[in-house]
Amino acid sequence: MTRVRVTAPRSFHPGGPATAGSITAGGAAAGRTAVETREAAEESDAGQVFIRSLIRSQLRLGIVVAAGFLLILLAFALLLGLVPGLAELRIAGLPFDWVLLGAGIYPVIGLSAWLYVRTAARNESRYRDLAGDK
Repeated sequence: MTRVRVTAPRSFHPGGPATAGSITAGGAAAGRTAVETREAAEESDAGQVFIRSLIRSQLRLGIVVAAGFLLILLAFALLLGLVPGLAELRIAGLPFDWVLLGAGIYPVIGLSAWLYVRTAARNESRYRDLAGDK
């Protein structure tokens, strides 16, 4: 039984079916398709280094964003626990801790998600530039 390595989805080219054997509009060198060129680049030693680098950078990004979010959440909890009387404070009839969690955490979640998506896209763009993908 042979191992099959799936590296990318089949590409779609206008005017033709979505197959791995379709020739790109720019015409690949010596009749090679974009998928074959990408697979060859990924199979090379340099391609493997690029892929491992991308995976490490995405993992590092996920860990940094998650750790930053947890630190902010911990800071909110410490603020409520260490400042006397803050938990009993009311703003517009609502307890301050609810307001802090409702109005303070959700923007942090949104900002964390936005930063993660933006940085992950930049990492992937850098990978494509290094790997020679268009």
